[in-house]
Amino acid sequence: MHVLIVDDEPLARSRLRLLLGDCEDPTDPFVLSEAASASQAMQALQQAGPVDVVLLDIQMPGTSGMSLAHTLQQQAQPPLLIFVTAHSQYAAQAFDVQACDYLTKPVRLERLQQALHKARQQLQLLARHSTSDPDALLTAPCAGHTERIALAQVAYIHAELKTLTVHTLTRSLLIDGSLQELEQRFGGQLLRCHRSYLVNPQHVRTLEKVHTPEEGEAWVLRLHSLPQALPVSRRQLPVVRAAIAQTHPARQH
Repeated sequence: MHVLIVDDEPLARSRLRLLLGDCEDPTDPFVLSEAASASQAMQALQQAGPVDVVLLDIQMPGTSGMSLAHTLQQQAQPPLLIFVTAHSQYAAQAFDVQACDYLTKPVRLERLQQALHKARQQLQLLARHSTSDPDALLTAPCAGHTERIALAQVAYIHAELKTLTVHTLTRSLLIDGSLQELEQRFGGQLLRCHRSYLVNPQHVRTLEKVHTPEEGEAWVLRLHSLPQALPVSRRQLPVVRAAIAQTHPARQH
């Protein structure tokens, strides 16, 4: 795992290096890089080869860590982000950019181990769902060019008003079209779980029964390595249950 530490404080970078040394497997050590600013981080990403995980401070001179995170999320294969900051008030913004985890300083070894374990799971899932099938792609307009998204990396698609948002493990993108069109095109790979959601069954962890004040008994889908729980409508429940039973036996509660 190639880890890039981005923090303007040398002591903070040094402490993270020491903690990472206590987290790594001696037979498979981390590749570590450092940057003291957002601009240095971009240079490191260009020169050091593929980076898997960025440990990212937020408040830094010049470009903030949050701005850097938004820039990284525009890359075709963005690294996983773990924010490491002394401030807790940015947590909501962090998960808006699909952060893998959010750690507050001083970082405890146990929390860093948990965050890295989560990152490893996401990296394994991304590798497992990579595809070279040219027919299994979505396209999204992005900054003057067309972004190609491997369908196997799509966790779910959400329709809100007239907007479709594709959510992968590492980023979210707007695309054109309708859920009905995508359902017809990718019926074997995307599953309708609700009038506003299509989900990739390969990313589903469990189908669970919950109770809410508004609806009483309801069903939701829990996904691998993503915090969102997707609603399952009563109409779609039999179809979802059958699909999950076929794809992931014994994942219903």
